[in-house]
Amino acid sequence: MLRNIPVLLEGYRLMVLEEPELKTRRNDATGEVETVTDWQGAPQYVISVHAKPRKTADGRPAGKGAEIKVTLETEPTEEISDGSIVELINPRVSHWETELNGRTMSGLAWKATGVKLA
Repeated sequence: MLRNIPVLLEGYRLMVLEEPELKTRRNDATGEVETVTDWQGAPQYVISVHAKPRKTADGRPAGKGAEIKVTLETEPTEEISDGSIVELINPRVSHWETELNGRTMSGLAWKATGVKLA
């Protein structure tokens, strides 16, 4: 699998759809909700943004955007609210693949060191 591929988002406008919050998951063994941490125990955060291509040089729309959920490795230091335009610090993607009920599913997992207001 390809992991931590750097991504250039300079041609995109990122608008916050869901404010950053602690990333959690349900422990299958205990049923408890746990905070997701990195290998050193630091909490991870998650933010949803709408990535839309910027207009072309002649002002025409460049296409539709997409919603992406991004795992943040650090807590945001600025107040990031819905509708804010932001930049991801050190954005990367990793390809994942799994089999469920005989069907192969795959996608991209987004990660960034942090987020800041644009």
